Amino acid sequence: MEVSEKDSRPLFPLALATAFGIGYVPVAPGTFGSAVGLLLWFVLPHSAAVQAAAIVLLFAVGSWSGSVAERHFRVTDPEPVVIDEVMGMLITLFLNPVGWVGALGAFLLFRIFDVIKPYPANRLERLHGGVGVMADDGMAAIYANIALRALLAFGDRVIW
Repeated sequence: MEVSEKDSRPLFPLALATAFGIGYVPVAPGTFGSAVGLLLWFVLPHSAAVQAAAIVLLFAVGSWSGSVAERHFRVTDPEPVVIDEVMGMLITLFLNPVGWVGALGAFLLFRIFDVIKPYPANRLERLHGGVGVMADDGMAAIYANIALRALLAFGDRVIW
């Protein structure tokens, strides 16, 4: 029996890399992936250990599934891969004492840093395979986390 090309697709790693299909949204898939990360942050226990474990797990799974997706789509950092944005939101919010308004601010900060990719984020995306897919968003998220901390330190904490 002949296996069709469709049947040979790596469905499970692609499902993970695309946040179970969210990455196939035709407009701004990274923004939708970030929204998935925001929802994941909301449902995870607000424990540093749990959130750190989720970040590490997402980095490992994203590196593997991102590599599979790059081979499948035959392009570096394919647009449907959004697991990096999911992880990025968790890093952005990590150890920041915010409610929903602050979380929405974190969402905006992460999207800005993810788009502009300041140094060294722009260099990290050159790393091989899925590690590069994940690392540049991880760095952008670290910048967003620091920016959020600065806003919390100097802003009105009641709003956040």
